[in-house]
Amino acid sequence: MQLPSQLRAAVDSFLEDTPIDVLKQAARRLSERYRAELRDGRLHMSEDLAVKAYLATRLPATYAAVWASFDAIAAARPNWSPASLLDVGAGPGTALWAAADTWPDLSHATLVEASDPARRMGQNLAGHLPFQSEWKSGDATRNLSDLAPADLVTCAYVLDELEPAARVSLVDQLWRLAADTLLIVEPGTPAGWQRILACRAQLIEAGAHVLAPCVHAAPCPLTSPDWCHFSRRVARSRIHRLAKDAEVPWEDEKFAYIAVSRHRPDDESQSMRVLAPQRAGSGKVELKLCCPDGSAATRLFTKRKGDTFKRAKRADWGDALTD
Repeated sequence: MQLPSQLRAAVDSFLEDTPIDVLKQAARRLSERYRAELRDGRLHMSEDLAVKAYLATRLPATYAAVWASFDAIAAARPNWSPASLLDVGAGPGTALWAAADTWPDLSHATLVEASDPARRMGQNLAGHLPFQSEWKSGDATRNLSDLAPADLVTCAYVLDELEPAARVSLVDQLWRLAADTLLIVEPGTPAGWQRILACRAQLIEAGAHVLAPCVHAAPCPLTSPDWCHFSRRVARSRIHRLAKDAEVPWEDEKFAYIAVSRHRPDDESQSMRVLAPQRAGSGKVELKLCCPDGSAATRLFTKRKGDTFKRAKRADWGDALTD
Protein backbone atom coordinates (compact mmCIF):
# COMPACT_ATOMS: atom_id res chain seq x y z
CA MET A 1 0.00 0.00 0.00
CA GLN A 2 1.18 3.53 -0.79
CA LEU A 3 0.31 7.02 0.37
CA PRO A 4 -1.93 9.07 -1.95
CA SER A 5 0.31 10.71 -4.55
CA GLN A 6 -0.60 14.24 -3.43
CA LEU A 7 0.28 13.46 0.19
CA ARG A 8 3.47 11.66 -0.84
CA ALA A 9 4.63 14.66 -2.86
CA ALA A 10 3.84 17.10 -0.04
CA VAL A 11 5.69 14.98 2.53
CA ASP A 12 8.75 14.59 0.30
CA SER A 13 8.90 18.35 -0.23
CA PHE A 14 8.91 18.93 3.55
CA LEU A 15 11.74 16.43 4.03
CA GLU A 16 14.02 17.21 1.10
CA ASP A 17 16.21 19.74 2.97
CA THR A 18 16.77 17.55 6.05
CA PRO A 19 20.10 15.65 6.02
CA ILE A 20 19.55 11.90 6.03
CA ASP A 21 21.90 11.33 8.98
CA VAL A 22 19.89 13.79 11.08
CA LEU A 23 16.63 12.14 9.99
CA LYS A 24 18.02 8.69 10.87
CA GLN A 25 18.88 9.75 14.41
CA ALA A 26 15.49 11.35 14.94
CA ALA A 27 13.71 8.29 13.52
CA ARG A 28 15.65 6.02 15.86
CA ARG A 29 14.70 8.10 18.91
CA LEU A 30 11.05 8.21 17.84
CA SER A 31 10.96 4.45 17.25
CA GLU A 32 12.44 3.77 20.68
CA ARG A 33 9.76 5.90 22.33
CA TYR A 34 6.95 4.14 20.46
CA ARG A 35 8.31 0.65 21.14
CA ALA A 36 8.80 1.33 24.85
CA GLU A 37 5.33 2.98 25.10
CA LEU A 38 6.98 5.70 27.17
CA ARG A 39 4.78 7.84 29.41
CA ASP A 40 7.31 10.32 30.73
CA GLY A 41 5.24 13.48 30.38
CA ARG A 42 6.77 14.35 27.00
CA LEU A 43 4.97 14.15 23.68
CA HIS A 44 6.46 11.75 21.16
CA MET A 45 6.42 14.54 18.58
CA SER A 46 7.50 17.44 20.75
CA GLU A 47 9.77 19.08 18.16
CA ASP A 48 9.90 19.70 14.42
CA LEU A 49 12.56 17.05 13.82
CA ALA A 50 10.47 14.36 15.52
CA VAL A 51 7.55 15.28 13.25
CA LYS A 52 9.80 14.94 10.20
CA ALA A 53 10.93 11.53 11.47
CA TYR A 54 7.28 10.53 11.79
CA LEU A 55 6.53 11.68 8.25
CA ALA A 56 9.47 9.70 6.91
CA THR A 57 9.03 6.46 8.82
CA ARG A 58 5.65 6.19 10.57
CA LEU A 59 3.12 8.07 8.45
CA PRO A 60 2.95 5.42 5.68
CA ALA A 61 2.38 2.62 8.19
CA THR A 62 -0.19 4.40 10.35
CA TYR A 63 -1.99 5.58 7.21
CA ALA A 64 -2.21 1.98 5.98
CA ALA A 65 -3.60 0.73 9.32
CA VAL A 66 -6.21 3.48 9.59
CA TRP A 67 -7.18 3.14 5.93
CA ALA A 68 -7.65 -0.63 6.34
CA SER A 69 -9.85 -0.01 9.39
CA PHE A 70 -11.94 2.52 7.44
CA ASP A 71 -12.23 0.00 4.61
CA ALA A 72 -13.70 -2.54 7.04
CA ILE A 73 -16.23 0.07 8.21
CA ALA A 74 -17.17 0.83 4.60
CA ALA A 75 -17.65 -2.89 3.94
CA ALA A 76 -19.92 -3.25 6.98
CA ARG A 77 -21.95 -0.16 6.04
CA PRO A 78 -21.60 0.36 2.28
CA ASN A 79 -24.58 2.72 2.17
CA TRP A 80 -23.12 5.13 4.74
CA SER A 81 -20.75 8.01 4.13
CA PRO A 82 -19.69 10.51 6.83
CA ALA A 83 -19.90 14.23 6.11
CA SER A 84 -17.86 15.21 9.18
CA LEU A 85 -14.79 13.84 10.96
CA LEU A 86 -13.43 14.46 14.47
CA ASP A 87 -9.93 13.08 15.08
CA VAL A 88 -8.54 13.25 18.62
CA GLY A 89 -4.77 12.93 18.84
CA ALA A 90 -4.54 13.69 15.14
CA GLY A 91 -0.78 14.01 14.75
CA PRO A 92 -0.13 15.50 11.30
CA GLY A 93 -3.52 14.38 10.00
CA THR A 94 -2.98 10.73 9.10
CA ALA A 95 -6.62 9.72 9.68
CA LEU A 96 -7.83 12.81 7.84
CA TRP A 97 -6.13 11.72 4.62
CA ALA A 98 -7.29 8.10 5.00
CA ALA A 99 -10.89 9.22 5.58
CA ALA A 100 -10.82 11.55 2.58
CA ASP A 101 -9.59 8.68 0.42
CA THR A 102 -12.27 6.29 1.73
CA TRP A 103 -15.23 8.69 1.67
CA PRO A 104 -14.91 11.39 -1.04
CA ASP A 105 -18.10 13.09 0.26
CA LEU A 106 -16.35 14.07 3.50
CA SER A 107 -16.76 17.85 3.73
CA HIS A 108 -15.49 18.98 7.13
CA ALA A 109 -12.97 17.80 9.71
CA THR A 110 -11.98 18.88 13.20
CA LEU A 111 -8.60 17.70 14.41
CA VAL A 112 -7.31 17.90 17.98
CA GLU A 113 -3.56 17.64 18.58
CA ALA A 114 -1.40 18.57 21.57
CA SER A 115 1.90 18.88 19.72
CA ASP A 116 2.38 22.32 18.17
CA PRO A 117 4.88 21.05 15.55
CA ALA A 118 2.62 18.14 14.54
CA ARG A 119 -0.42 20.43 14.35
CA ARG A 120 1.40 22.97 12.17
CA MET A 121 2.55 20.21 9.85
CA GLY A 122 -0.97 18.77 9.71
CA GLN A 123 -2.42 22.13 8.77
CA ASN A 124 0.11 22.52 5.97
CA LEU A 125 -0.63 19.06 4.60
CA ALA A 126 -4.42 19.52 4.92
CA GLY A 127 -4.19 22.56 2.68
CA HIS A 128 -3.87 20.10 -0.22
CA LEU A 129 -7.34 18.64 0.46
CA PRO A 130 -10.50 20.04 -1.21
CA PHE A 131 -12.47 20.71 2.00
CA GLN A 132 -12.20 22.65 5.24
CA SER A 133 -10.39 21.33 8.28
CA GLU A 134 -10.27 23.00 11.69
CA TRP A 135 -7.25 22.32 13.90
CA LYS A 136 -7.45 22.70 17.66
CA SER A 137 -4.74 22.60 20.31
CA GLY A 138 -5.48 20.08 23.01
CA ASP A 139 -4.52 16.67 24.37
CA ALA A 140 -6.63 13.57 24.70
CA THR A 141 -6.84 13.76 28.48
CA ARG A 142 -8.66 17.08 28.64
CA ASN A 143 -12.40 17.70 28.77
CA LEU A 144 -13.64 17.48 25.19
CA SER A 145 -17.11 18.87 25.90
CA ASP A 146 -16.43 22.01 23.85
CA LEU A 147 -16.14 19.91 20.68
CA ALA A 148 -19.10 19.38 18.38
CA PRO A 149 -20.17 15.81 17.57
CA ALA A 150 -19.15 14.40 14.20
CA ASP A 151 -20.45 11.58 12.02
CA LEU A 152 -17.11 9.78 12.33
CA VAL A 153 -14.84 10.05 15.38
CA THR A 154 -11.34 8.58 15.33
CA CYS A 155 -8.55 8.04 17.83
CA ALA A 156 -5.52 6.25 16.42
CA TYR A 157 -2.32 5.25 18.23
CA VAL A 158 -3.20 7.40 21.25
CA LEU A 159 -4.29 5.11 24.10
CA ASP A 160 -0.82 3.61 24.49
CA GLU A 161 0.36 7.05 25.67
CA LEU A 162 -2.29 7.29 28.43
CA GLU A 163 -2.74 5.83 31.88
CA PRO A 164 -5.61 3.30 32.23
CA ALA A 165 -7.97 5.68 34.09
CA ALA A 166 -7.48 8.34 31.41
CA ARG A 167 -8.30 5.80 28.69
CA VAL A 168 -11.69 5.01 30.21
CA SER A 169 -12.62 8.68 30.41
CA LEU A 170 -11.42 9.36 26.87
CA VAL A 171 -13.36 6.46 25.35
CA ASP A 172 -16.51 7.64 27.14
CA GLN A 173 -16.05 11.15 25.71
CA LEU A 174 -15.27 9.86 22.22
CA TRP A 175 -18.47 7.80 22.18
CA ARG A 176 -20.56 10.78 23.28
CA LEU A 177 -19.07 12.79 20.42
CA ALA A 178 -19.72 10.10 17.81
CA ALA A 179 -22.97 10.98 16.05
CA ASP A 180 -22.68 7.71 14.16
CA THR A 181 -19.37 5.80 14.17
CA LEU A 182 -16.25 5.58 16.35
CA LEU A 183 -12.93 4.01 15.36
CA ILE A 184 -10.05 3.31 17.76
CA VAL A 185 -6.74 1.95 16.44
CA GLU A 186 -3.78 0.70 18.46
CA PRO A 187 -0.47 -1.05 17.72
CA GLY A 188 -0.94 -4.72 16.88
CA THR A 189 0.83 -5.98 19.98
CA PRO A 190 -0.60 -8.10 22.81
CA ALA A 191 -0.72 -4.93 24.94
CA GLY A 192 -2.45 -3.00 22.15
CA TRP A 193 -5.01 -5.79 21.82
CA GLN A 194 -5.73 -5.69 25.55
CA ARG A 195 -6.45 -1.96 25.28
CA ILE A 196 -8.78 -2.61 22.35
CA LEU A 197 -10.55 -5.37 24.30
CA ALA A 198 -11.14 -2.95 27.18
CA CYS A 199 -12.54 -0.34 24.78
CA ARG A 200 -14.74 -2.96 23.14
CA ALA A 201 -16.28 -4.04 26.45
CA GLN A 202 -16.82 -0.43 27.53
CA LEU A 203 -18.48 0.53 24.25
CA ILE A 204 -20.75 -2.53 24.09
CA GLU A 205 -21.84 -1.77 27.65
CA ALA A 206 -22.67 1.76 26.46
CA GLY A 207 -24.95 0.37 23.74
CA ALA A 208 -22.64 0.49 20.72
CA HIS A 209 -22.98 -1.94 17.82
CA VAL A 210 -19.71 -3.52 16.72
CA LEU A 211 -18.98 -3.04 13.01
CA ALA A 212 -15.48 -4.52 12.77
CA PRO A 213 -13.35 -6.48 13.15
CA CYS A 214 -15.58 -8.59 15.40
CA VAL A 215 -18.59 -10.25 13.76
CA HIS A 216 -20.36 -10.66 17.12
CA ALA A 217 -20.71 -8.91 20.48
CA ALA A 218 -19.80 -11.97 22.58
CA PRO A 219 -16.55 -12.10 24.58
CA CYS A 220 -13.48 -12.43 22.37
CA PRO A 221 -12.75 -16.16 21.87
CA LEU A 222 -8.98 -15.67 21.57
CA THR A 223 -6.80 -16.28 24.61
CA SER A 224 -3.16 -15.49 25.33
CA PRO A 225 -0.62 -16.10 23.87
CA ASP A 226 -2.86 -15.59 20.81
CA TRP A 227 -4.26 -12.13 20.13
CA CYS A 228 -6.40 -10.39 17.52
CA HIS A 229 -4.44 -8.15 15.20
CA PHE A 230 -4.05 -7.46 11.50
CA SER A 231 -1.36 -6.43 9.06
CA ARG A 232 -0.87 -4.24 6.02
CA ARG A 233 2.17 -4.27 3.75
CA VAL A 234 3.48 -0.76 3.21
CA ALA A 235 5.61 0.43 0.30
CA ARG A 236 8.68 2.35 1.45
CA SER A 237 9.72 5.50 -0.37
CA ARG A 238 13.39 6.27 -0.98
CA ILE A 239 13.49 8.60 2.04
CA HIS A 240 11.74 5.96 4.16
CA ARG A 241 14.36 3.33 3.27
CA LEU A 242 17.27 5.70 3.90
CA ALA A 243 15.90 6.92 7.23
CA LYS A 244 15.53 3.35 8.45
CA ASP A 245 18.66 1.92 6.84
CA ALA A 246 16.30 -0.57 5.24
CA GLU A 247 17.14 -2.78 2.29
CA VAL A 248 13.71 -4.19 1.43
CA PRO A 249 11.24 -1.81 -0.26
CA TRP A 250 8.36 -2.63 2.09
CA GLU A 251 7.41 -3.24 5.72
CA ASP A 252 4.45 -4.85 7.48
CA GLU A 253 2.43 -2.73 9.90
CA LYS A 254 0.64 -4.73 12.60
CA PHE A 255 -2.40 -3.08 14.19
CA ALA A 256 -5.51 -3.77 16.28
CA TYR A 257 -8.75 -1.82 16.09
CA ILE A 258 -12.38 -1.59 17.10
CA ALA A 259 -15.08 0.16 15.05
CA VAL A 260 -18.52 0.69 16.55
CA SER A 261 -21.66 2.54 15.52
CA ARG A 262 -24.99 3.73 16.82
CA HIS A 263 -26.45 1.70 13.95
CA ARG A 264 -26.17 -1.97 13.15
CA PRO A 265 -24.13 -3.19 10.16
CA ASP A 266 -26.08 -3.01 6.89
CA ASP A 267 -25.94 -6.80 6.52
CA GLU A 268 -25.68 -8.61 9.84
CA SER A 269 -25.67 -12.01 8.14
CA GLN A 270 -22.31 -11.13 6.65
CA SER A 271 -19.89 -13.01 8.06
CA MET A 272 -16.73 -14.31 9.44
CA ARG A 273 -13.47 -12.39 9.80
CA VAL A 274 -10.13 -13.80 8.61
CA LEU A 275 -7.79 -13.68 11.62
CA ALA A 276 -4.49 -14.75 10.09
CA PRO A 277 -2.73 -15.21 6.75
CA GLN A 278 -4.29 -18.01 4.76
CA ARG A 279 -2.58 -21.36 4.29
CA ALA A 280 -3.12 -22.51 0.73
CA GLY A 281 -2.37 -25.75 -1.04
CA SER A 282 -3.35 -27.41 -4.28
CA GLY A 283 -7.14 -27.09 -4.52
CA LYS A 284 -7.56 -26.07 -0.89
CA VAL A 285 -7.19 -23.13 1.48
CA GLU A 286 -7.23 -23.07 5.27
CA LEU A 287 -8.46 -19.98 7.13
CA LYS A 288 -8.52 -19.00 10.78
CA LEU A 289 -11.87 -17.30 11.32
CA CYS A 290 -13.82 -15.27 13.86
CA CYS A 291 -17.37 -16.62 13.56
CA PRO A 292 -20.81 -15.05 14.20
CA ASP A 293 -21.55 -17.53 16.98
CA GLY A 294 -18.74 -16.02 19.06
CA SER A 295 -16.16 -18.72 18.37
CA ALA A 296 -12.83 -18.77 16.57
CA ALA A 297 -12.22 -21.73 14.29
CA THR A 298 -9.90 -22.97 11.56
CA ARG A 299 -11.78 -24.12 8.46
CA LEU A 300 -10.61 -25.92 5.37
CA PHE A 301 -12.17 -24.89 2.03
CA THR A 302 -11.75 -27.11 -1.01
CA LYS A 303 -12.67 -26.83 -4.67
CA ARG A 304 -15.76 -28.90 -3.99
CA LYS A 305 -17.16 -25.82 -2.18
CA GLY A 306 -17.44 -23.99 -5.52
CA ASP A 307 -18.02 -20.25 -5.11
CA THR A 308 -17.32 -20.43 -1.37
CA PHE A 309 -13.86 -21.82 -2.16
CA LYS A 310 -13.22 -19.03 -4.66
CA ARG A 311 -14.13 -16.40 -2.05
CA ALA A 312 -11.96 -18.12 0.56
CA LYS A 313 -9.00 -18.26 -1.82
CA ARG A 314 -9.29 -14.51 -2.44
CA ALA A 315 -9.69 -13.66 1.26
CA ASP A 316 -6.82 -11.78 2.84
CA TRP A 317 -5.93 -11.39 6.51
CA GLY A 318 -8.54 -9.04 7.99
CA ASP A 319 -11.18 -9.54 5.29
CA ALA A 320 -14.81 -10.40 5.97
CA LEU A 321 -15.92 -13.69 4.39
CA THR A 322 -19.45 -14.88 3.69
CA ASP A 323 -20.17 -18.59 3.82
